[in-house]
Amino acid sequence: MTGIEALLYYVLWMIVLVLFYAGYRIPLVLTFKKPADAWGRGKPVEDPGIVVRASHAHANSVENIPLFAAVVLAAAAMGQSAVVDGLAAWVLYARVAQGVVHLIGTSFILVLLRATFFLAQLGLIAYMAWGLLKTVGM
Repeated sequence: MTGIEALLYYVLWMIVLVLFYAGYRIPLVLTFKKPADAWGRGKPVEDPGIVVRASHAHANSVENIPLFAAVVLAAAAMGQSAVVDGLAAWVLYARVAQGVVHLIGTSFILVLLRATFFLAQLGLIAYMAWGLLKTVGM
């Protein structure tokens, strides 16, 4: 899998997470059971736990995608895609694993596992960025 493909799959994973929690909320709005602004920031959340966790997993993905996209797109712009192609899929796998663990629950061990997958992503992205810097003599 190329870095660009991994980035696109990452985007699709984010869409799955959005549809997961929006799929629960939209019918509530359309049937007038909840106002459309019931889920604003700072408002109490009354969604089932898995819906809340899907929303949080999506937010985590949004926080991390700029780093991943910057490295993958920089590699493409530099003509150095091969530097990221071997590892980009592993960033995606760790991201999906983190999201799935997030959906499962919030026990101590699951939070530690989530953190491990997150740190793996950061480490891989940093390693790819360093590899790109080395190609330009930095």
